Amino acid sequence: MTTPEPETEPARPEARLERAVRAAEQALIEFEIAVETFRVEVENFSRLHHQKLGPMYARLEELDALIAEAKAARSGDAEEQRVAEELRARVMPMPEVAELFHDWIDSDGLSPEAAAMLTDMPVQAPKRVRPSDEARGLFRELVRKAHPDLAQDDRERERRDAFMTRVNAAYARGDEALLRELSAEWAAGPVPREQQPTESEELYARLEWLARRKEMLTVVARDLEESAIGSMLKMAPDDPDRLLEEIGEQLLAQVAERESELAKVAD
Repeated sequence: MTTPEPETEPARPEARLERAVRAAEQALIEFEIAVETFRVEVENFSRLHHQKLGPMYARLEELDALIAEAKAARSGDAEEQRVAEELRARVMPMPEVAELFHDWIDSDGLSPEAAAMLTDMPVQAPKRVRPSDEARGLFRELVRKAHPDLAQDDRERERRDAFMTRVNAAYARGDEALLRELSAEWAAGPVPREQQPTESEELYARLEWLARRKEMLTVVARDLEESAIGSMLKMAPDDPDRLLEEIGEQLLAQVAERESELAKVAD
C-alpha cells in the first residue's frame, strides 16, 4: 500500500510579485547609500580642494593679470590692453577684513589658524573630514533599518524622514559617536511592522514608484560623477589626499613659471 503524497498548498498569486518588490526595495536602498556616500565624499573633497588649492589658483590668476598688464604697458597695443583688462576682471577681489576672519574668532580670541596667519607661522592643514570606515558602517546599517521607503504610512514616513535627516548630517561630519547614539535610539524605538501587501494593484504601484526613484537617483549620480570635483575624486577614490598633493605640486610649478615670466616681462 502506497502512502499518498501530502498535498501542497498552492502558491499565492501575489507571492512572486511581492518578492520582486522586496528585491527592488533593497536594491534601491543600496543604490541610495552609494549615491549619498559619494555625494558626501564629493562635498568634502570640494571643501578640501578649495582650502588647500584655492590660494594657488588665485595666485595664478593674479600672475596672469600682472603679466598681461606688463606686456600691454610695454607695447601700448590695444588688443593686449583688452586682454589684460579681461584677465584682471577674472581675479577675485581681496575680501574685507570682516570677511577674512569670519568664523575665525572664538571665545579666546583669534583661532590658531588666524593667529598663525598674522604671525607668519605655518598654518595647519585643513581637518580631514572624510567619514571613517566605522562611520560608513554605522551609516549603512542605519539606512537599511530606518530608510523612509520601508514606511507603511505617511506618519511613519515622516518619522523616518526626520530621523534620516539627522543621520545624514552626522555622516557628513564623520561623527562616529553621534551615529552610534542614533543607532541606539533607533533600536530603542518602535519596531516597524513588516509590509505585507495583499493586492496586486498596490504591488505594481510600488514597483512603479521604485523605478521612478531609481531613475531620479541615476540622474543625481551621473551629475555627481560628471562634475569637476566628482571626476577628480574618481581618479583616486582610495587616496584623494594624495591627489590633492599632486595637483598642489603642479600648481606650485605653474606659479614658479609665471613668476619667472613676470620677472622677465617687468625688466
